[in-house]
Amino acid sequence: MQTTPNAPELDSAALFELLNNRFSQGYKKLSHIPDPALLHDGLKSAKKIAQTIQENKKITIVGDYDVDGVSSTAIMVEFFKQIPYPIEAIIPNRFEDGYGVSPTVLQRVDTDLIITVDNGISAIDAAQICKQRGIDLIITDHHTPSQQLPDAYAIVDPKLSECQYPFKEICGAQVAWLLLALVKKELSLQIDMKQFLDILAIAIIADIMPLIDINRTLVKEGLKVLMNSQRPASIIIHDFLNKSMISSEDIAFQIAPRINSAGRLEDASIALEFFTATSTTKAYQQFEKLNKLNELRKCTEAQCTQEAIASVSEVSDIIVVAKQGWHEGVVGIVAARLVEYFQRPAIVLSIDGESAKGSARSIGDVNIYSLIKENQHLLSKFGGHKMAAGLALETKNIQTFSKAINTSAKKLSAKDFLPKDELTGIIDAKIINFELLELLESFEPYGEANPRPRFLIKNGEIVDIKYFGNDKSHSKVTLKLKKNDPKTLELILFRKVLEMPKNRAITCSYTINKNEFNGRTSIQLLINKTYN
Repeated sequence: MQTTPNAPELDSAALFELLNNRFSQGYKKLSHIPDPALLHDGLKSAKKIAQTIQENKKITIVGDYDVDGVSSTAIMVEFFKQIPYPIEAIIPNRFEDGYGVSPTVLQRVDTDLIITVDNGISAIDAAQICKQRGIDLIITDHHTPSQQLPDAYAIVDPKLSECQYPFKEICGAQVAWLLLALVKKELSLQIDMKQFLDILAIAIIADIMPLIDINRTLVKEGLKVLMNSQRPASIIIHDFLNKSMISSEDIAFQIAPRINSAGRLEDASIALEFFTATSTTKAYQQFEKLNKLNELRKCTEAQCTQEAIASVSEVSDIIVVAKQGWHEGVVGIVAARLVEYFQRPAIVLSIDGESAKGSARSIGDVNIYSLIKENQHLLSKFGGHKMAAGLALETKNIQTFSKAINTSAKKLSAKDFLPKDELTGIIDAKIINFELLELLESFEPYGEANPRPRFLIKNGEIVDIKYFGNDKSHSKVTLKLKKNDPKTLELILFRKVLEMPKNRAITCSYTINKNEFNGRTSIQLLINKTYN
C-alpha cells in the first residue's frame, strides 16, 4: 500500500532557491572543461595515434552497440574524415560477436592499431590476442575496472584509480572526444571540437550521466548545436521533433530509443550510418529503418514484459527471471519495467540452450553491480555500474545465482530499496503560468542528478476524465487543486486509463512542460504517478 506523500508548499521564489541549490558549486562554461591531458594515458594514446597516422598505418575503431558506443564511434569517424585519414570502424553485433572488442571481432580485423570506444576495460582475452598479433591496443572506456586490467598499450578510463581527471562521471563518447582533442593538438589540426557536441549530448543523455558540472554544460551547448547543425542526422532529428527548443527529455524518450533499437534488434551499423550520413536523403533512409526497428522493439518488449511479470511467483529482494527465447536485445528494458512494476531490482535472462545472457536494473540505493560482483564465481562474465549491469552464466547456475544474490541482498536495509521519487513541493494553481515555465526552463537540461521538478496534488477534486488516442489508452483529467478553487487544470496521463474514483479525489505527482503543436505553445501538465 502506497503512503500519501508529503511535500512543502512553495511559491516561485522558494522554488527558484530550491532548484538553484542543486548547483551550489556554480555553473560551468565550456572553457571550464578540465584538461584532457589529465586523463591517465591520454597523452600517451594521442602520441601513438599521431605516430600511426604519420607512418600511414591502419587504424581500426571498435565501438559498442548502445547509443553511447554508436555515438563514440560516430565522433571518431567524423573526426578522422576531417584530417582526412582512412579508418575502419566496427561495431560488434550483439548476437554474433557479443560485447566489445572480443576474440570473435578480432578474427575479421587486419590492422596496426585498435582504438576501443565505450568498451574494452574487461577485454583481457582480446588484449592478449592483440599482443600476440603485434597490434597496438588503446582502450578508451568509462566503465568500472575490475582488479585485473587488460594488457593493452594504453588504457584511458576516468574510473582508473590512477586517473587524475577531476570529473569521473563521463560517458564513453566524452572519453573519446577528450582523447581526440589531444590528437588534434598533437597533429596541430584546425578542427573545431564543438561541432561534435550534438552527437556528444545525445550520448551523455542516453547513457544517463549526471547532468551536473561539465555534463550539464556539454548537454546544454550540445542541444544548441543540434538545433543549428548542418549534419544531416541532426537536421533529421530537428525536423522529426519539430520544436523551437529541443530538451534532454526529447532526446531521452524520442531519439535514444530509436538509435538503441538498431543494436538491440538487428545491427548497430544502421545507427552509425545514420549519424555519419553525408546527405539528408541517406540520413532519412536510416532514420526510417530506426523507426521501424523501434516499433518492433516496442512489440517485442511488451510481450516479454507480460511474460516476465507472469513468471514472478514470489517477490524477492532481487527478482531474477529467465526464459528460453526471450529476445536478448530487449531484456534490459524488460528488467526496467519489472523494477517499475515490483519496486525491486530485477535481472532478466534470455536462455539459449546451456547458456544465458541478461541485464540487471536497480532501484533506490541498491548497488546491483556490487551484488552481482559478490557472486561472480557463478558467472562467465559481467560488467556495468551501480544502477545497471549485464551478465552471462550457464543455464544450470540460474537458480543457484538467484538464491545467492538474494542472500547477498539480505545485508541491505529496507531504506536502500525505496525508489528515489523525490517530490519538489506543492504549488498554487494561480502560479502555473508561462513565467513559471520560463523559471523551470532556466534550470534545464533535466535528467540524472537534476530531475525535472515533480509537484504534488493532494486530494485534488476531479471534475472530468476523458480518454484519447487511437485506442483510447491515454487519460485527460480535469481537476481543481482544492475543493472550492475557481481555476481548473488539465492533466495528461499517458498509457493509462484512469477510472473515476468514488470520492472523485486524486493524489498524484506531476510535471510542468512546454507543449508545441501546430505553431502554438501551451503549458502541459503530465501526471507522473498516482497514489492510493
